[in-house]
Amino acid sequence: MNCHFYSFKKFLRKKESTLFRDAFGNFHLIKRFLIFTFGCISYNRYNGFNQLHLEGTEYIKDLPDKKVLFVSNHQTYFADVFAMFHVFCSVKNGFVNSIRNPIYLLNPKINLYYVAAKETMNRGFLTKLFTYSGGITVKRIWKEKEEKEQVHRSVNILSDITRMGIALNDGWLITFPQGTTQAYAPGRRGVVHVIRKYNPIVVPIVIDGFQKAYDKKGFRIKKKGVLPKMKFKEPIQLDLKKDTTDFIMEKIMDAIEQSPKYRNTKRIIHS
Repeated sequence: MNCHFYSFKKFLRKKESTLFRDAFGNFHLIKRFLIFTFGCISYNRYNGFNQLHLEGTEYIKDLPDKKVLFVSNHQTYFADVFAMFHVFCSVKNGFVNSIRNPIYLLNPKINLYYVAAKETMNRGFLTKLFTYSGGITVKRIWKEKEEKEQVHRSVNILSDITRMGIALNDGWLITFPQGTTQAYAPGRRGVVHVIRKYNPIVVPIVIDGFQKAYDKKGFRIKKKGVLPKMKFKEPIQLDLKKDTTDFIMEKIMDAIEQSPKYRNTKRIIHS
């Protein structure tokens, strides 16, 4: 296992973006084509059948081009991420709280990455194209049940966190701390390890209405006339020397409105 660890580490040190390829070796030209194509196909999903309501993109328009970590709740496998690609490409081209002018797809943000479960992204040719456009696949080790895989967990965690670090050093990374589309699920501490190791700017995103508008995968429109919402907040202020892992996790869950107090507030509203 030690031999595997050191060879893996040596391999990852070589990873950095060039004029033609991103940090993972994917061609920029192909990524531009994929983002443009997926953007054109999905545009009416957010500006036609359903109208995406945006707030707070003024907080991200002046962010640095690298080492920015977005933390968000999660409601569908792909519709959330597709919408974020639209938003980030739009902001790159000077639009605030709007994705109504698809000209931004001609000049996409290509150093944009997102974390996705490996088992989800290995289900077919289409999901492999999604991965090429910016997916960082991770193994959801908390779902493993067989004891024989326990010895590989430290290597899996390290490789996932290191690849997320490569993405951060090359651009912006979207992650879903809960690792599931289930509302109010607890956050996973892996995101805190990433924050401690790479010290990125941490920007929270709160989404709502996607589970009403789209099926779980996010491919099929389930209901028309829904107003999905995406709200960006100010970067989370963290003191990595003093803040404990639990405290950072609580701050993140509060910021994305998935902590117990938000669940309890929602229950009161609906009761």
